[in-house]
Amino acid sequence: MNSRLTRSLASAGRLGGIAAAVLATVVATSLLPNAVRTEPGAGSGKPSPGGAVRMNEIQFIGAHNAYHRELQGAELAAMMKVDPTYPEWGFYSHAAIPDLLGRQHVRGLELDLLPDPQGGLYQYPLLRKAAGLGPIDDPEMAQPGMKVMHVADVDFNTTCNTLVACLKQVRQWSQDNPKHEPILIQLELKQTEDVVERAGGAVSPPWSEDLLGDIDAEIRSVFSETALITADDLRKPGRTLEESVLRYGWPTLDDARGKVMFFFDNGGPGAIRDMYLKGHPNLEGRAVFTRGNPGSPDAAITMVNDPRGANQAQIQDLVERGYLVRTRSDEPLGTVKNQDFAQLEAALSSGAQLVTTDFPSVGMAARWDSDYVAELPGGATVRCNPVSAPKNCRDDKLLR
Repeated sequence: MNSRLTRSLASAGRLGGIAAAVLATVVATSLLPNAVRTEPGAGSGKPSPGGAVRMNEIQFIGAHNAYHRELQGAELAAMMKVDPTYPEWGFYSHAAIPDLLGRQHVRGLELDLLPDPQGGLYQYPLLRKAAGLGPIDDPEMAQPGMKVMHVADVDFNTTCNTLVACLKQVRQWSQDNPKHEPILIQLELKQTEDVVERAGGAVSPPWSEDLLGDIDAEIRSVFSETALITADDLRKPGRTLEESVLRYGWPTLDDARGKVMFFFDNGGPGAIRDMYLKGHPNLEGRAVFTRGNPGSPDAAITMVNDPRGANQAQIQDLVERGYLVRTRSDEPLGTVKNQDFAQLEAALSSGAQLVTTDFPSVGMAARWDSDYVAELPGGATVRCNPVSAPKNCRDDKLLR
């Protein structure tokens, strides 16, 4: 935590120690940096059987924290009294999901989830109490189910408050545009912070096998099996998921049109991934892909957040081998204020299929006198992947 922020919090007596302690935690957490033979066409840059382009042979833009809306009015005033640096990390707001997919042409959405098995756990955030406001006015917040927000009790404004509500928006847009390219939905599983809990805020239950199963159930309550791309669709008899993907390849783009695919942000060895894989080592029956390390049976999609430097070669290698990779094009807000396109250029040239941004549309950075925008050349929705696309791939043939 920097000295300026420490001084800001130290002088925050007007809003009370609770809000100051909560906000200190928020800023500290929010600013953190977040050998199988391949058949031709499975990610090698060679033509796929029949000349069809596969879904891992394209590139597209995604929205980081796609649900996020910055604080406004009394909430913002309360935040600024205890943390004047909030604009440095919280001043970005996305369009509603249908507009992200339609007018802004993104094909990746990131949603942060907090468990709420009883309902009502996050309905009355500490910051709203400090601002003299009432609970969040949304009856869905009182119901059991996964909630969507950046940081409980503090940075909680969203365009859709629950996982089911967000997914229903995706489903409606998908049904209205049935030939769309596959939509990748990244799920980051979060919990409340210790300092927030001690200050009197919400205390989220630890993630468990039952709660992870609830995520599957909520996804399948919205999407039919034919609308999902799951590990069961890719895995071949007698093969692990990783072997199946790297040897036989991903579905063709045309077969993947009109569908959605989910993956967990939480990756590598760890309790969440281990619990989700328990009894499902190759994601049998699961609705979400895990972020397995290359060489693991569940490995198919992974993340390399910073595409610059040595990471570029790492991403290119992963893409060439047949993995799906997500990377980032910017970091609030230095990238925007400096109009620094170097990370975006590195992300696009890396071949990572999913490049996520907080600024997917022209004009979003204008409040900082910046023209920064993260988009594909020409503002395209998708393009042939610069690393893995087959020689017969043509950008103008990808859209339907």
